[in-house]
Amino acid sequence: MVLVWISRREALLSGLAALAAPAILAGPALAALPTLTFDELYGSVGVLGLTFSDKVKQLAGQKVTMRGFMAPPLKAEADFFVLTEIPMSLCPFCSSDADWPDNIIVVYLGAKQTFVQPNAVIEVAGVLEYGSWTDPETGFVSLLRLRNASFGEV
Repeated sequence: MVLVWISRREALLSGLAALAAPAILAGPALAALPTLTFDELYGSVGVLGLTFSDKVKQLAGQKVTMRGFMAPPLKAEADFFVLTEIPMSLCPFCSSDADWPDNIIVVYLGAKQTFVQPNAVIEVAGVLEYGSWTDPETGFVSLLRLRNASFGEV
């Protein structure tokens, strides 16, 4: 058996290099998720209603990130909330998709999380879905959703 003596400095430097190596090797494999903004949700808003943007159609079924504000939830133990473009003091859920505002998206959480104040900017990551859908449990209608989502304050 051969013993090799190294200084404390060399040990620290080799330890830091070992920690950094996986991050360097991972590189593109950990590429950022596609980002979607509220301005990119719809191609047009007119008398015939909202039409989804090409970007929404291309990203459907993929995990994306969005930034916005959490509208106050209807109840504390809900597993969903509404992400809004601007802070709101009331939940903006509508009675039908015909009344659906063009600056909100429903977020269904993958696991329950503690809600944040409605004036805090958050980033949400979840699988994008589009098209009119009625939640069978709540009866709420949505045009856009993020499923299996999680969020954090920015």
